[in-house]
Amino acid sequence: MLAPDGRPLPELTRSWLDARRLPVLEVKSADELMSIALRSRPRLVVVDARTASTEALKACRRIKTDSFTGIVPVCVCTSNEDLALAAAFGAGADEVLRDNVPAAEVPLRLDALLRRSDRDTFVHPSTRLPGAMEIELDIARRLEVGTHFAVCYADLDHFKEYNDRYSYYDGDRVIRILSKILHDVVKGMCGEDGFVGHIGGDDFIFVMPVAQVHETCSEIVQTFDALVPFQYSEQDRRAGYYFGKDRRGQLHKVPLMTVSIGVVTNERRTFAHAAQVSELATEMKSYAKTLPGSVFTIDRRSDAHENELPTVHKSNAAGVGEEQ
Repeated sequence: MLAPDGRPLPELTRSWLDARRLPVLEVKSADELMSIALRSRPRLVVVDARTASTEALKACRRIKTDSFTGIVPVCVCTSNEDLALAAAFGAGADEVLRDNVPAAEVPLRLDALLRRSDRDTFVHPSTRLPGAMEIELDIARRLEVGTHFAVCYADLDHFKEYNDRYSYYDGDRVIRILSKILHDVVKGMCGEDGFVGHIGGDDFIFVMPVAQVHETCSEIVQTFDALVPFQYSEQDRRAGYYFGKDRRGQLHKVPLMTVSIGVVTNERRTFAHAAQVSELATEMKSYAKTLPGSVFTIDRRSDAHENELPTVHKSNAAGVGEEQ
């Protein structure tokens, strides 16, 4: 809470904070606010611009223009004048509460503010897909419901070499292409029962009913293999490889990118929490990456038969999945 003139919080705002058990730290200067925000990134900043509006709005602008603190939601309390409303939003405020806002609207507006903020925080900025926290929540929800589902961990092969040969801009485009393929295929085949999340970099998690795993993963690897060659120069695309340097500086052939998917289901296993699923999905993804080409590997083992081999599905030029 920034109050340059030391005034107490508006009563309705204070009641909302108390009801949600959010502790309030009051500061009187923009420098103090920025110092705290840069150290701890507050859940919410409330700026009182009802009287000392110039200093208050400067503080709001500083919070919202900094790359680290800009994601923090800022609510400005201001007077009833239209100019004050425009100035607050012009300073970057995410919400503005004027003195004449009906009492019933205050908690609704503030609740909506935090929901919007959470959506911005929990999605990946490049792909706009849900991040790690939302992935964990989706898996936990399915475990609680008790339905049979599959968690699929997708990762690109030879992506680092691609970035080294081309650029991080081209690499980011490939990640967006993969995210679009995953989203469109999973949502197209599974509808609202499908979930796609972005862990970070070229790592993705998607979740769906068990019955649709084979068809969905087959479509993903075939679509990716059809599109990825066009992200290379004509020379590299025709050759099907290029020469890159390894960590020792020695030249070696680098094939075109492929996608590896590790799949875990709860058909034959019992999971107590989402972390167990995540750990096994990571193991299956790592196994898939040891195999050539675009593949998806499904863990068919049960709790009693850990040493069984997983099922491997390969993509081929004809677009037909081969099971091994």
